Amino acid sequence: MKPTRINFPNADGATLSARLDMPVAQHAQDHPTAYAIFAHCFTCSKNLNAVRNISRALTGAGIAVLRFDFTGLGESEGDFADTNFSSNVEDLVAAARFLKENYEAPALLIGHSLGGAAVLLAAKHIKSIEAVVTIGAPSEPVHVEHQFGEQLKTIEREGAAQVQLAGRPFFVKEQFLHDIRSTNLQTHIRELKKPLLVMHAPFDKTVSIKNAAEIYNAAFHPKSFISLDHADHLMSNKADSIYAGNMIAAWSMRYLIIKEQSADTPDSQTTSHQVVARTEAGSYTTQIKMGKHQIVADEPISIGGNDLGAGPYDLLLASLGACTGITLRMYAKRKGWDVDDVLVHLNHQKKYVDDCAFCEKPTAKLDHIEKTIEIKGNLDEKQRERMLEISKKCPVHRTLLSEVRISSELK
Repeated sequence: MKPTRINFPNADGATLSARLDMPVAQHAQDHPTAYAIFAHCFTCSKNLNAVRNISRALTGAGIAVLRFDFTGLGESEGDFADTNFSSNVEDLVAAARFLKENYEAPALLIGHSLGGAAVLLAAKHIKSIEAVVTIGAPSEPVHVEHQFGEQLKTIEREGAAQVQLAGRPFFVKEQFLHDIRSTNLQTHIRELKKPLLVMHAPFDKTVSIKNAAEIYNAAFHPKSFISLDHADHLMSNKADSIYAGNMIAAWSMRYLIIKEQSADTPDSQTTSHQVVARTEAGSYTTQIKMGKHQIVADEPISIGGNDLGAGPYDLLLASLGACTGITLRMYAKRKGWDVDDVLVHLNHQKKYVDDCAFCEKPTAKLDHIEKTIEIKGNLDEKQRERMLEISKKCPVHRTLLSEVRISSELK
């Protein structure tokens, strides 16, 4: 996920701060499958960890994501006291306009909490939208009133009050209450007529699950619901936001218009770059693109990683295991042997060298890979021994045992 800092104006000319997360590009001609806009929760920001994780899952699926701070929040200009639900919708429309004029019109809207309610209304104003996703969204924006507590009466009586939201002070004016109370979101949901995915946690204490039922029941098909199980409202558990991101990526592909690769775009067989790996700024999380396929590599949390993917050595073992299994399957098929499953168990470690004529230092270590092959099928002992011999002829196995030269250069 490569974030690009961008700014764009809202309806009143104030500058909104955003990040555009782009998928890994293997070739210069590569372009995202689609563009999405993410609307964060009430008084949150674009940099919430849950937002980052969901965006990472989408970029891994080839979808670019614009995440921005609403007016008066995060790094965006403007006074929060002068904003309301309608201005949030206007900010979303401004974000879509920016994408259309500078990149490509957005096809997917995703909103969390009050941002989810906002995308339901904004979708009718953005013609390019093909699908909408809500996460823990209220069925009506007036739901946020309960967060003002005892200050609600003060706002109604005096026209404004300072309230504590997520542990921070915010100045809220009476016009905010008028705006959320005058918006009938149910009517807009019935008029949405776009594929809708509703995601909600059954035990959400901030926005109850009944809101998800009201949104779902008001919408027309195609519509889907995915439970976030025991997730809290902010999805503070990393596993919950990663799950949500993966589900959104898989669901949306059914409705997004997939762009065909142009005839003059080289594929992984004609380019010198078969694999591209991009490591995120400030982390070890690495997106790897291999033709049409993408995976994520990372390091464990214990050494400073995010643990969002397999480690480099795990991927090396995976490559050897896959090559071994495929090679044995090909050989058995050619021989007509009865083989069901081929399981390859691998371990890697560095061992001190007891006797090595080629080692410069007596304390040197050599890489040691243990490969145990389990073959399920009707094979006699001679056939099994032959399969063991063939396993050593797999291309990756032979590459690891050969002299490998790696040329490195800076671009």
